[in-house]
Amino acid sequence: MHVFIIILILLVLIGVSNVVNRFVPFIPIPLIQIALGAVLVIVPLGIHLELEPELFFLLFIAPLLYHDGKHTPRDELWKLRAPILLLAVGLVFITVCVVGYVVHWLIPSIPLAAAFGLAAILSPTDAVSVSALAGRIHLPKSLMRLLEGEALMNDASGLVAFKFAIAAAVTGVFSFPKASLSFLVISIGGLLVGALVAFLIIGIRQLLRRAGLEDETMHMLLQILTPFMLYLIAEEIGVSGILAAVAGGLVHAIENERLAFTMPKLRNVSNATWSVILFVLNGLVFVLLGLQIPGVSRTILRDPHFDNFKVIGYAILIFVLLLLLRFVWTLIFARGGRWFGNANQEVPSLRILTLTAISGVRGAITLAGAFSIPLILQNGAPFPQRDLIIFLASSIILFSLLTASIVLPLIAKKKSTEGDAEKERMEREWQLEVMAAAVRALENTSNEKHEAAVDTVIGDYKLMMQQLDQKEGKLRRLPRFQQEEAEMRLLALDIERKYVNDRLESGQVSREQATYYLNMLEQVELILANKLDVGKVIVKNIWRRLKLIFAFLTQPRFASNIVEPDMAEIRTLKMQCSQAVVEEFSKRCAYQSDEATEGVLDYYQQMVDRLRRFAFGSRRKDSTFNDSRRELHWIAIQAERDAVQWFYERGDITRDMAALLRRIIRNREASLYELEEIG
Repeated sequence: MHVFIIILILLVLIGVSNVVNRFVPFIPIPLIQIALGAVLVIVPLGIHLELEPELFFLLFIAPLLYHDGKHTPRDELWKLRAPILLLAVGLVFITVCVVGYVVHWLIPSIPLAAAFGLAAILSPTDAVSVSALAGRIHLPKSLMRLLEGEALMNDASGLVAFKFAIAAAVTGVFSFPKASLSFLVISIGGLLVGALVAFLIIGIRQLLRRAGLEDETMHMLLQILTPFMLYLIAEEIGVSGILAAVAGGLVHAIENERLAFTMPKLRNVSNATWSVILFVLNGLVFVLLGLQIPGVSRTILRDPHFDNFKVIGYAILIFVLLLLLRFVWTLIFARGGRWFGNANQEVPSLRILTLTAISGVRGAITLAGAFSIPLILQNGAPFPQRDLIIFLASSIILFSLLTASIVLPLIAKKKSTEGDAEKERMEREWQLEVMAAAVRALENTSNEKHEAAVDTVIGDYKLMMQQLDQKEGKLRRLPRFQQEEAEMRLLALDIERKYVNDRLESGQVSREQATYYLNMLEQVELILANKLDVGKVIVKNIWRRLKLIFAFLTQPRFASNIVEPDMAEIRTLKMQCSQAVVEEFSKRCAYQSDEATEGVLDYYQQMVDRLRRFAFGSRRKDSTFNDSRRELHWIAIQAERDAVQWFYERGDITRDMAALLRRIIRNREASLYELEEIG
């Protein structure tokens, strides 16, 4: 029960980290999750969870690397095979040799073999950390593919080197020829076993389908079990389970392409299921890292035998050495080949080389490997400086994440040389992409029951896309304009609210009508509010609600006879309020005209025209149609938000563009909400 409670708390922390990241987007989610995990240990709640390396590799690393292998473009991996191998194999062994000797020289109490072990576990970059940073930092696509390929392949070389270094430290025996042969067997064997087992699993699934077993749930279960089977079988044979998971993912990528034609529903279920699994596993990896760091740090920092400043200085020196080695290695070999796939064999710029060096973040594999160091040697003596080695590894993980999070955005962000016309074109194109994603989502939900409603909502979106496409050269400035227009919309809501309260006091509007209308305005205000102003808006709405409750208590005659207001009267009130806003904003435009004010004025004028047409003989469809249309509108809005997040995580759009598109979606959501509420 205790473990179950801890798991629930960790899952809650993952959700909290994403909420926090929305308010402080400049701090990457991995760092937030590590901090939350550390706080969970520091706060005296009695929560303690040991990191079991073998279970960690199986439960987290295997499925995450399997998924990365499954979704990494194979043609791009093949094109970058030379630089990937140079980083994943060559740089790993150079790091082991150089850093190992330096660590032993800096800290003589760490034997040379143990120093090689520390260097080996620091050499592999972490695929999970790279993926987590990818969506937050707009790196060049070729560099991202290189980093992903390196992180997929260098785990085996780093872990094999670590295994032999620790074995040498424990037994005092080391054979270079034997180690080299074992590396080849473990690495190549892992790739072959992973590919063979993957083909076997694919064959079993095809046999099941031929037997008529095409249940998506069963096939989804096989998909979830696949990375664990790949890892366990490979490890049992004695080869790399990590590389087996990667190879299995690459093989299953071929089958995944066929699913789009043979089992489209399974592909949709698979994408949705894996998105949840990856969200949870990625979050748990960093929260678990945070859980371990306080204990590791406390052991060293409280030990009187260690000078805290000197130990932290050692960690900084080793981290800087890792950066320099990575930079020099890439610089040397970039001159001799097609590093980033350039046909003209151009040497990458200093900026790209610096990005490559800093992007080699360390993560979960480094700490899990450090914790797998045995407690005692073969002769029964304690493993020399085990706690110090784990502390240095965890410190370097934090330094690499912090450096990548702070420095990479500064280097990766290019100075904008685009003119206003080009910016407007890009803004318009991404708006069209987002709305096109909404149309695709609507088409996927179409069925006979609400086909007419789907056609209507798709028609609305296509009309908006057509109107946007026709605004070429006339698009208003964004995102500043969008923010100003939202502020003007909030001012217009205050005008509507004052109009309703005045009519309520004069008795021209009933209490039920005013309550319904004011509640509607509160919801629109919440939708339009900037995320930094949401708290202020909520407090204001609570205060208005309390005053409304007080009015009910002081006038009990209304409380005993509350009925649902007539929607025809609500539409009439909306038209009157809109007309009041039009009159007020027309006055503002007369002496001070700007794009935001004119945009809101245009919106309310269209609202008045729409309500007048409705009043003069426009017939509503049946309730089923209206309910379906309302539901489809929210499906489309959510699809727009999902598309923005997807483009941002892939690095296609910047954080500013994502914020801009979300503001546009909020404005559209507010407009749709008003239209739905008044019929």
